[in-house]
Amino acid sequence: MIANLGIRGRSALLWALVALGCLVSGVLQAADIQTVRIWRAPDNTRVVFDLTGPAEHSLFTLSSPERIVLDISNARFSASTEGLPLADTPLTGLRSAERNGNDLRVVIDLSRAVNPRSFSLPPNQQYGHRLVLDLYDQDQPQASIQNRAPATPSASPLPQRPTRSVSEAGQRDIIVALDAGHGGEDPGAIGHRGAREKDVVLAISRDLKALIDAEPGFRAVLVRTGDYFIPLRKRTEIARKANADLFVSIHADAFTRTSAFGASVFALSQGGATSETARLLADRENRSDLIGGVGGVSLGNKDQVLASVLLDLSMTATLSASLDVGQQVLSSIGRITPLHKRRVEQAGFMVLKSPDIPSILVETGFISNPGEAQKLVTRSHQQALARAMHSGIRDYFHRNPPPGTRIAALRDSGRIAQGPREHQVRSGDTLSMIATRYNVSLAELRQANGLGGNDQIRVGQILKVPASSMLVQNEP
Repeated sequence: MIANLGIRGRSALLWALVALGCLVSGVLQAADIQTVRIWRAPDNTRVVFDLTGPAEHSLFTLSSPERIVLDISNARFSASTEGLPLADTPLTGLRSAERNGNDLRVVIDLSRAVNPRSFSLPPNQQYGHRLVLDLYDQDQPQASIQNRAPATPSASPLPQRPTRSVSEAGQRDIIVALDAGHGGEDPGAIGHRGAREKDVVLAISRDLKALIDAEPGFRAVLVRTGDYFIPLRKRTEIARKANADLFVSIHADAFTRTSAFGASVFALSQGGATSETARLLADRENRSDLIGGVGGVSLGNKDQVLASVLLDLSMTATLSASLDVGQQVLSSIGRITPLHKRRVEQAGFMVLKSPDIPSILVETGFISNPGEAQKLVTRSHQQALARAMHSGIRDYFHRNPPPGTRIAALRDSGRIAQGPREHQVRSGDTLSMIATRYNVSLAELRQANGLGGNDQIRVGQILKVPASSMLVQNEP
């Protein structure tokens, strides 16, 4: 019968049989669990199963003793469970067995009850197919959602920021939230000789915290204290719960060209990125939520939509402060390392979208550049970057202390001296307004910038601001 089909018919039949064979082979091919990775965070434990292909799964829990059971269709377990970091986690053991011939059952023994959430993740630049199990401590209400696939992130109202008591007026410290980017299963950018962004930025953040804590009137809070993943939205929530006056996200990203170099500072852009580099970097950071499998909050009613719009509008009130502190930090960093741009760039980084906390993102350098990667992994350079950021943050708050802080009280008493600074001219600025803002005379500002009698300035221009020679005049 096949002989009667002719050459063209036999060829078509042959290709159909090949395709059917590939399809059957793909269906029968079991997904192999090759490795198991465990990460402990302050409020949850993440278990990641690395698979050779996609696999369907279901989850249920058992009590007396506490266990979690994962049934995975058409899968095998080839991973080693020796040496898994179970300390400080609710896990006491992990075992597996075949089920129904082709399926796999994985049993996780627990020391206490948890709220589990499981989901699958597709391959990305670092990993292949993954089955992720998040075990939230029982006091974490957000963990009650089980087996829900990550949704597309969407805007949502942030929790109310804690109010300060009246007794804190004039006594409280300025609080700086330091966010070391990435963490856990998300290593961030991988640089020269395997340098990992998550390790570099955590080291810098710890150094910066030590410097800030040693500064009278200041206190730093680490958003990420160890090697674990935190969703982007939760990072800003942690800063809000700490009642932070400033949010600083620290990164060491990569670019498509290994020749790209220099540190950068970003603030939020409401109208889009100011350069293609900024746009690419912002997209890369925002995709971290997809790595972590974090879903957004549905805006299912009118009140939520209204709250979201109001929050978006209120962001404009903190953007000016973000640009100010960003320029101060950028200028300070520029004294110890080359800069990618001499002005603060703006892009849509998700971690910068707190409506009432000035927020900046510091790119300490391009880890994809072999020369910069070599510096970024050295302790001396990490400490130098921390000192530079500390200097910029301190100088900004000495000039703009939040009301009710110890620094504000010192500023009002004229006991804080102002050193040289830089100011990036923005739309609407005049030389006299800038002089008034920084408590310097117009003549001093002209002399520092070689302006003579010409007071013309342009948007984007960087002006040198001399040390203050005038004290703030207190009202009687």
